[in-house]
Amino acid sequence: MSDTATRPFWSGMLQALRLKRSAHADAVTGPLPVRDYVNVTAQPSTVMGFDQALIWVVMALMAAGLVMVYSASIALPDSPKFANYAPTHFFARHLFSILLSICTAAVVTQIPLAVWERWAPWLFVASLCLLILVLIPHVGKGVNGARRWLPLGVMNFQPSELAKLAITLYASDYMVRKMDVKERFFRAVAPMAVAVGVVGLLLLAEPDMGAFMVIAAIAMSILFLGGVNGRMFFLITAVLIGAFVLMVTMSPWRRERIFAYLDPWTEKNALGKAYQLTHSLIAFGRGEIFGEGLGSSLEKLHYLPEAHTDFLLAVIGEEFGFIGVAVVILAFFWLVVRLFNIGRQAIALDRVFSGLVAQGVGVWMGGQAFINIGVNVGVLPTKGLTLPLMSYGGSGVLLNCIALAICLRVDIENRQLMRGGRA
Repeated sequence: MSDTATRPFWSGMLQALRLKRSAHADAVTGPLPVRDYVNVTAQPSTVMGFDQALIWVVMALMAAGLVMVYSASIALPDSPKFANYAPTHFFARHLFSILLSICTAAVVTQIPLAVWERWAPWLFVASLCLLILVLIPHVGKGVNGARRWLPLGVMNFQPSELAKLAITLYASDYMVRKMDVKERFFRAVAPMAVAVGVVGLLLLAEPDMGAFMVIAAIAMSILFLGGVNGRMFFLITAVLIGAFVLMVTMSPWRRERIFAYLDPWTEKNALGKAYQLTHSLIAFGRGEIFGEGLGSSLEKLHYLPEAHTDFLLAVIGEEFGFIGVAVVILAFFWLVVRLFNIGRQAIALDRVFSGLVAQGVGVWMGGQAFINIGVNVGVLPTKGLTLPLMSYGGSGVLLNCIALAICLRVDIENRQLMRGGRA
């Protein structure tokens, strides 16, 4: 073959080699600053726009919660208090809440984070108004001495759940606006402390100390993640701990609950303030490693109060044992880690508000799950907090899904930016 004939062949090979090297250089120095977090090239183009694993874990937790709510509440109509209810009453209402939450979450994922950032202060104001409204007699609904709900017909709405979302968005927006003065205590931290204090006073008036603990944890975490000076952070922590100690010492019934938690098995405590805790521990003891089987719990038969809400994990422990509880804990651990990864990725893409929101929701889910699990196993004093995504409660499931839908939107926008698009 002559040189004239082979020249086009070698020219084509050299051109292909140049194109390949150029493509490799673009992949190394292109617009993907955090490839370690999401490998978009490893996913088909039809699904790389959102995090499927996040959706499946959330759906699995809600599905498991629906089954366990039915199992924990099926015997309640045998009690005179619930004599007019059908055995499927709580199951049907919880199913309705889940379907409503999924539909709402699908709409929320279409809302850009820029809209949430613009409306964050107004959402916070709206949550304060609802927290005030629930305290008005004949407006807020009282249950077991606490006034925490607004009756809306289809469900009883709990403003404290909206306050958790509002403080997450507001604190994230606040830190973005105060980024240049975050080293100054009175200009950066004091206004946020006042906002959390107002929310705390309204929640303690209900009373709902558990929700206040979660909200305080969310606000403090966002301040810390936003870059507030470490000494300021520890000062705030000391003040909050002091406030909690003061509230406990000045409230006789809170003080009695703490002492009962420390010694639950004495006759006085076991039949009084520690009644729920002792029966929760009995449920875990009966479950052992593999559990008694679905539907075989005895503690849910009018021994363990609030088995379908605050103490749902105890029923899971009795029916599915250590294995079932471990699966739930691992699912929440994975969820929190994933939310923090989404947040870190957003911050790496210079989207600080979005990143702080995702991490704030991670603190919300992880902190509330930690408190609920700790209460159920006797590590923490009894608090009226549900297990996120699983326990019975329409407003809780609804706001959990809305918050997670916002985080999913953060991930969608992250991936759009990494592919060279616009969020």
